[in-house]
Amino acid sequence: MNWTKKYQPKYFSEIKGQELAIEELKNFIDKFKKFETDKKAVILYGPPGIGKTALAYVMANESNYEIFELNASDLRGGEKLKETLGPATEQKSLTKKGKFLLIDEVDGISDADRGGLSELLRIIESTQQLVIITANDIWNKKFRELRKKAEIIPLKEIDYKTIKNALIEILRKEKKFLKEDILTSITIKAKGDIRAAINDLQVAASLADPSEFLVDERNKEIDIFNVLRKILKEKPDNSLLNLFDSVNKPMDEILLWIEENLPKEYNPEELARAYELLSKVDIFRNRIYKQQYWRFLVYGNAFLSYGISSSKKSEKTGFTNYTKPTRILKMWLNNQRIEKKKSIAQKYASYVHIGKKRALKEFPTIKQFLLKPQVQKELRLTEEEINYLNNSQ
Repeated sequence: MNWTKKYQPKYFSEIKGQELAIEELKNFIDKFKKFETDKKAVILYGPPGIGKTALAYVMANESNYEIFELNASDLRGGEKLKETLGPATEQKSLTKKGKFLLIDEVDGISDADRGGLSELLRIIESTQQLVIITANDIWNKKFRELRKKAEIIPLKEIDYKTIKNALIEILRKEKKFLKEDILTSITIKAKGDIRAAINDLQVAASLADPSEFLVDERNKEIDIFNVLRKILKEKPDNSLLNLFDSVNKPMDEILLWIEENLPKEYNPEELARAYELLSKVDIFRNRIYKQQYWRFLVYGNAFLSYGISSSKKSEKTGFTNYTKPTRILKMWLNNQRIEKKKSIAQKYASYVHIGKKRALKEFPTIKQFLLKPQVQKELRLTEEEINYLNNSQ
């Protein structure tokens, strides 16, 4: 029997390293059962192999609930999702107190399968049962509407000591033995993926000579939250210089994430140094874009990783709940306002036969005419454009 299945936790006490996520999930489900929240879904997200799906099953077991699982990667559009999930949302459990719906690995819904995502949103809206969703990265823009409808709970990457202790416990139960150096190698190269570590352990323990087992180092993508923990909490070292090679985010966005979360970790003196380095990153970023000097990317990355990390006096301890940068939202709202202004100027320019640039330049003056309802009707302004004019006085 596969050891990951054999030793899959059944109770909260058996889940190690995710105490905060467990507490948050318990609190949310308690609110859900008492009708104290209008959200009907919860998203458990984090890198592969840290126990997201296992936590969902433990929650069901501890609550005496049935769980109906569907892997999102099997979906090919809304119709199949409706056929599969629809009946499950309407039927009550025969032997348990209730039922949870589990959508595992929602990342599997591709951009081409938007119908599946739309149907999932509709089911969350209409069902009376809790929908538990797991994801490796929930911050993709295609999940924007899904995030609004769900409670979002992050799971941490499991630390080295926790994984090693779990492997030792499994060996003890299996009455097997591995040398310390082999066990250490398996633990380190798993890079926080406890599922991969257990699989490697089973393979090594099955060999006549376990020392012949070569462990492949996981070359996995790092999410932004683990990047923040490495930079803002751990001691700076040369590995930070290549950290962004494993992050699927542009420098602009990483800069905003670090800027948003720096005050949560650094004292005023450390902040002053860190913000100074952030300003240098911004200088290099502008030179890259304006002059196409892409060799400056090396310097920008160095300041943003090793530089920021070296600004702190010592390692930071404890768990910090990092948040998405609010400046992205502010920038988006500002861009939306600018687009409204441009669209109004374009309609006015076409009507009076002038250029759009001139209409924008003279906008403060012509806005007085645009506030008149008959003019708005003549130009066929949308409700959003009229609201922009009324609120920008």
